[in-house]
Amino acid sequence: MHPRCRFLAGLALLATCGLSFAATVVRDPWWKHASILEIYPRSYADSNGDGTGDLDGITAHLDDVSRLGVDTIWLTPMYPSPQVDFGYDIADYRSVDPRYGTLADMDRLIAQAHRRHIHVLLDMVLNHTSDKHPWFMASAASRDNPKADWYVWNDGLDAASPGVTPLQKRNVHDGKVPPNNWQSMFGGSAWTWVPARKQFYYHRFYAQQPDLNWRNPAVEKAMFDAMRFWLDRGVDGFRLDAISTLFEDPQLRNDPERGGTNPFGDPNLDYRYSDKLPEVHDVMRRLRAMVDTYPGDRVLVGETYEPTTANLVPWYGRHNDELQLPMDLLPGFGWGARFDARWFRQHLQDAQTQLKGERTLLVFDNHDNPRSIDRFGDGTHDVARARIVAALLLTNRGVAMTYYGAPIGMTTSTPTRKEDVRDPVGITGWPKEKGRDGERTPMQWNAGPQAGFSSNPDTWLPVAANYRTVNVASELADPSSLLQWYRKLLALRRDNAALRDGAMTFVDTSNPDVLTYVREGETPVLVAMNFSGEPRPLASGQAGHDIHTLAASDASLARATTLDGTTLPPYSVWVVSFQR
Repeated sequence: MHPRCRFLAGLALLATCGLSFAATVVRDPWWKHASILEIYPRSYADSNGDGTGDLDGITAHLDDVSRLGVDTIWLTPMYPSPQVDFGYDIADYRSVDPRYGTLADMDRLIAQAHRRHIHVLLDMVLNHTSDKHPWFMASAASRDNPKADWYVWNDGLDAASPGVTPLQKRNVHDGKVPPNNWQSMFGGSAWTWVPARKQFYYHRFYAQQPDLNWRNPAVEKAMFDAMRFWLDRGVDGFRLDAISTLFEDPQLRNDPERGGTNPFGDPNLDYRYSDKLPEVHDVMRRLRAMVDTYPGDRVLVGETYEPTTANLVPWYGRHNDELQLPMDLLPGFGWGARFDARWFRQHLQDAQTQLKGERTLLVFDNHDNPRSIDRFGDGTHDVARARIVAALLLTNRGVAMTYYGAPIGMTTSTPTRKEDVRDPVGITGWPKEKGRDGERTPMQWNAGPQAGFSSNPDTWLPVAANYRTVNVASELADPSSLLQWYRKLLALRRDNAALRDGAMTFVDTSNPDVLTYVREGETPVLVAMNFSGEPRPLASGQAGHDIHTLAASDASLARATTLDGTTLPPYSVWVVSFQR
């Protein structure tokens, strides 16, 4: 058992033996106040000069993580993998890909992070494995081996069957076509033929990522055991990838068509029978029960793309017994997401009123989407707008998650030529779908060669062209930089009682340009954000109080002496404490 686990288990044993402390302090689980940094290991720091980031590179920069002010890191997959989907095709759940290091390197990273009071979350892919995983290679070999039913197999339909769709007709083998119209999220049919079995297997994603059969109890046991392997090594929890896709309709009914086509030229579908089936919640309850047997408030974070905030409620469980933190991706990535005070006010209000008191986890940046500085920028005021996004993320009453490079304003560097694309999504979908390389370029540490990411000029993706000005070293030296803004807000989030624990009250709620709310407490904090390119007056309803500026994106606000009547400069943020 990891030393940290032994220590915590020892405390639990003292309690069961009737021993108590002089005073009992009830504290929230650490994750309720967490500030999480997603790290993409390939792109964070290269310690051995091969052009690809690795675990030792992450360990070497843990002090930078501490200086930023986050208290949790989430590592995208670092397991052995053919890297078809850059690690999300896992070939061994209990080891480390040699490209990134060794198990000893992982143990050292966890230990060094904990020494700095940084929690470590791992990405866990439960829906599928690599087609090079020993389980699948055994399963694909025949219909009567011990792993034969570990994946989703089907005989298919006769090619001449009525109702066969054009997509199915493109996939004929031995007179058979796939059993339905289900699609891979990366284009084409979700079914691939294996001659040895004379059957199709199902893959929600790439053909090299066959879906596990979660209706087989042996699969659940094997996957839970893999998670125990890492929990025993001291990880603080998991981010669960594509968690809604674990189950498929056992009748294999066609997903209804919605009209139009996607970037791959396939019909748009309503994934009614291939996503978000109710059985997934049974698994989440059992998984949560297993994780809860470990000390230290281990946490489950879910990748949960939902169309409304209310749709997140079932993911918490009826008795808070499923995910502690389903991701709220709607404000940042939802249909119609825009840089607009009304848009964000509505979604922040929904998070306060529709989640039955549970913590929201806001996400504006990740490895699958163009960076928020580009999505919410206007090409002229990008950094000023990024300060507002940072304030939304770090002063609301939820858990915050950001992405490497976002605190310095790294931009999306989308390839301009198909021959430069590394992401298979971009290769198959070009030019409508250019892939996800643009948001995964190497971390920009300094203005030196390869931005300080690697000593090798041939990095796995090119370093973004703006690295000489957009980098950690330059921004640490500039008191007015975006990085210093993040550091200030993260420090306030950690140390200010109202920002840490206070309720959230919205004021001036009809204002189309200014978003304002109060974080309640003995000394309340008001947060005001002007989304407009023009000056706007503040109407907070809190006039006449003594005020103290905690953070201001414009120097004029630091000189203000009153709340109501103060003019907010264009694209500005003001965070101020006051006495009622």
